[in-house]
This record gives sequence, structure tokens and C-alpha cells, in this order.
Amino acid sequence: MSTAEHENGAVRETPDRCGAFPRLTPEQLADLTAHGERRRTAEGEVLYREGEPFREFLAILSGTVEILHDQGGPDERTVAVHGPGRFLGELGLLEGQAAFNTAVVREAGEILAVPVERQRALVGSDPVLGDLILRAYLGRRYLLIGLGAGFRILGSCYSPDTLRLREFAARNRLPHRWVDLERDKEAEALLRRFAIRPEETPVVLWQGERLLRNPSNAELARLIGLPAPSPGNERCDVMVVGAGPAGLAAAVYGASDGLTTVTVDAVATGGQAATSSRIENYLGFPSGISGGELIERAVLQAHKFGARLMVPAEVSALTPQDDEYVVTFADGSRARAGAVVLASGVRYRRLEVPGIDRLEGISVYYAATVHEASLCRADPVAVVGGGNSAGQAALFLAHHASGVHLLVRGSNLNADMSRYLVDQVEQHPKIEVLLHTEVRAVAGEEQLESLTVEDNASNERRELRAAALFVFIGARPHTEWLQGVLALDERGFVLTGADARAVADTNRWASLGREPMLLETTLPGVFAAGDVRSGSVKRVASATGEGAMAIRLVHEHRERRGNLVAAGPEGRRPEAGSSVSSR
Repeated sequence: MSTAEHENGAVRETPDRCGAFPRLTPEQLADLTAHGERRRTAEGEVLYREGEPFREFLAILSGTVEILHDQGGPDERTVAVHGPGRFLGELGLLEGQAAFNTAVVREAGEILAVPVERQRALVGSDPVLGDLILRAYLGRRYLLIGLGAGFRILGSCYSPDTLRLREFAARNRLPHRWVDLERDKEAEALLRRFAIRPEETPVVLWQGERLLRNPSNAELARLIGLPAPSPGNERCDVMVVGAGPAGLAAAVYGASDGLTTVTVDAVATGGQAATSSRIENYLGFPSGISGGELIERAVLQAHKFGARLMVPAEVSALTPQDDEYVVTFADGSRARAGAVVLASGVRYRRLEVPGIDRLEGISVYYAATVHEASLCRADPVAVVGGGNSAGQAALFLAHHASGVHLLVRGSNLNADMSRYLVDQVEQHPKIEVLLHTEVRAVAGEEQLESLTVEDNASNERRELRAAALFVFIGARPHTEWLQGVLALDERGFVLTGADARAVADTNRWASLGREPMLLETTLPGVFAAGDVRSGSVKRVASATGEGAMAIRLVHEHRERRGNLVAAGPEGRRPEAGSSVSSR
């Protein structure tokens, strides 16, 4: 489907109906000129190509540029047309990813070209320009996701590897389209075209010709340019395990304080927060902010201060060694860290209903992002859960589905949901709240068609029509790899502070002359922040605060050991109260 408009045979500029295509002011263009060069363009010139990394930030001074998906391929279509004052690119330009479309000059003119690295620095230093560009790029990324642009995942809905690749793409907010081997008419033609045997699937198709057979998450990350280098045998001051709000806050504060900071995550940046359609009680955003936008801002901020983010990189072991820690990764590589911040978050619990496994990833989901919502079309859906995540999901899905059944096991929404969400949910005309209700059965061969639910007060059962089921029923921590390494509570959450002090090895701590600090675990120099910590408040704001606090405690740990690194990124320790230090 083309979004371009034609008049007398000419391609006309795409109107900015959703804020994704703003125009730079003459003053902003003048400021950018000092950082780049003006360049004449010719009709038909390709300014950047799908699959290749962005090298320049381009603003149009005169002429027009058409943005194409799958240029020259069977699925070629116009994404947008830009005229004078507009700028090109999307989120991948700021994050080092490959381009997901191609820019072609349709009317010769002049452009302003700024090297990508210089532009990234400008986005971080100029709040007005940075906010304009970031909002536009986020809007363009969501448009691409909605269009099904980017790479294609060809695989069976019954394949665990297909589900793994789809989850990785969705969690990293990567434009892609799933071609279901069982139901999509396009699948057979693709199998013949690339000589793929069904047992070789899932495969990833990129740029219409590149093919990866059942790639690992790391291979897919490398294909589209995600920063996923191997940690090697290097040493860092702080290793942050997990890139949700707590982990990203630790990355920002650690790097801004001059500590060499590496943040790793097994799946994606953002954690559970990135799957939230809208966070309305986060300080400083009175009109709310999507989880995806909040996380993208945090990622750019971490890059700005020099933190390294590696995704996917799964940690499998933590071993004390010579007053430091050896962090072992699933691929066998290792890294040394002077201190460790555990911010690995939680996983949503799965719903235990007979037959639900075969529908997971097809029409049963544990997140409600733009990707899942685009699959709902105008069908009714059901959301299970009574907390904030369920309430936010119900409100978001109500904009896409014909109706939303919110199934709550308890008898009162106020028990676990914030008051502002309760009011919105109860007043929304497309949301039906069913209290003391539990799912007992699912029906549907190739995808969900209906649910059997039971009133746990009267034991009465009824059938609800639903094309998708979204489950938010609590979470369990990512701490399997920490069993026997440090102390956990009965549910697997990490003990810290006074709780850790009660079970810690007194001999280990006596040699340091101190006890575990507020967020410190039973291992000196290993801290826990956010949802993974026992007793934490499960809120984005508190996780962010704990991530920042953990870095302050890392400094105290290093000072008491007498090994504080005195040099910052420019050979000096940041001074308290400076523009870099945020402690």
C-alpha cells in the first residue's frame, strides 16, 4: 500500500498527519549547516539503501525524496515523500542499525549532510532538536512496524524457534513481517523461490535475497546491525546484567560518573516496561509516555555517556575471583568486573490452561505492543489480570479491537490497579470488566476463537468470543543462574540490605569491616536493583531510582576497598555538581 499522493503524474509530499514527518525551521537548518556540508542531488540518485548502515543525517534544502520499501522487489511500495525542510532516516540511524528502506531523489535539488556520529552528539546536546528528531524517528519506526516492512520471518506457528525469532524482533521493536508456513499463501512461493525445505524453517529473509536458516538471536542481531559484540576477556568497572529501566539507569549513571560500564541483556533493551503501551504515572510526563519511547530515550542517553550496550548477550554464571567477579556468558566468553549490578527483571507467568501452549505466539501473548495489536484487527480480545499492566494493555487494545474483555480473578479492580487506571478502564465503552473470573479452556484450531471462563464465586461457566488472549498474571525473577551463588528469597528474588545481612557469610564481610549496604547482596560489590530485588516496588520509577542508587553504592564499595578509579573518560574524575556527574 502506497502512502504517496500523485498529482498530474508527479509524486506529492506526504502530509504529516501523525507527527512523524516534521519540518525543520530555517534556524535549525542554519545550525546544522555548521556541522555538515551542502550537496547537490540528481534525479534518481539513491541517498541510502535498505540493508546498509546509515552514514549521514540528511535534511532536504530543495527538491523531493521518496522513501521506498523493497525497492525493485515484488513488494515495492512508497512509505513517504519528503520536500524542503524535512529530514530523512528513522530510529536505526541513532542506534547504529541498518536502514529498513531506501531513499531515492525524485526531484533534483540540494541536501544538507551531517555525519551520523556528529548528528548523534547533536541529538544529545540540543534538547529541542533532539526531541523533534527522536519523536519523528519513533513515529516512523512504528509506521514501518505497522506496514510490515523490514525482514520476513518464514516459519510454522507451531515451531518454538519461530516463536523465539518473532519475540526477539518484537521486543527489540524491529520492523518485520511473519509469514506463517501453515496459513499464509505467500509461504509456498517463498519456499520454491529460495529452494527451502519445510524442515529447514524458520528462515529470515532480508532485502529480498539474503537468507538465514534458523538463525540464533545473535545472528539476527548482527544481520540488522544491533550492537551485539562478544564481551571477550575484557574488564569493566561495572557490569550491569539486564537492560530494563533499572539496568539502563545504572548504565547512564555509571558511565556519566566516569566508570567503564557494560550493560548486557539476553533479549532486548527495555524489559517489561518496553511492552507497556502507555505509562501515565511516570514523573515528568503528565500526558503519559509509551514504554518504547521511554526506553529509546534511555538507550540514547546511555550511548551519549559512553556506556556499552550488548544485546543479545545472556549471562550464565557469576564467579568471585581476586576481589572482582568473572561473568560468564552462554556462548562461553567471559568478562571481568569490579562490581556487578543485577537488574535482570522478571518474566510474566504463563497461564496454565489445557491446550494453550499451541496458541502461544499465535494468538496468546504475554505483552501488548504495536506488533501484537496490529494482529488483532477489529476482532474482540481478552486480557487476563488485575494489575497495572493488564489495565494499560486493555486501554491500548481498545483502540484496535472491537471490544476487550478484562478478566480479573479477584472481586475488586482497586486491589492491585492504580486508581487512575481503574477510572479509565471502567469508563471505557469498549472494555467489559468481568470480576472473579478465570479462564478454564481455549478453543480454536489454527488460532484462538473463544474462551471458556468460570465465575469462581458461583462456578458458573460461559463462552466468550475472542481472537486473541493477553496474559498479565504476575511474574517470576530471572535468577535461575544465581542459585547457590548468592542468597535468594523463597520466590527466587535477590535478597539485599538488611535481609542479605541476616544470612550473609560473616567471615567474608568481617575482612571488609562492613556489612551489606542497602541494595547490596550477600556478595560484596554485587548489587540488585528493580524488579529482581526482593521487596522492591514493582514500578518503573522505583526501578529507575534503584538503578541510579546502585551506582552510588558502587562508588562507596570501591572507596572502602581503596581502588576507586580516579580518571573519568577524559583523564579526570568528574567533579561533584558538574554537568557530567549526576550523583
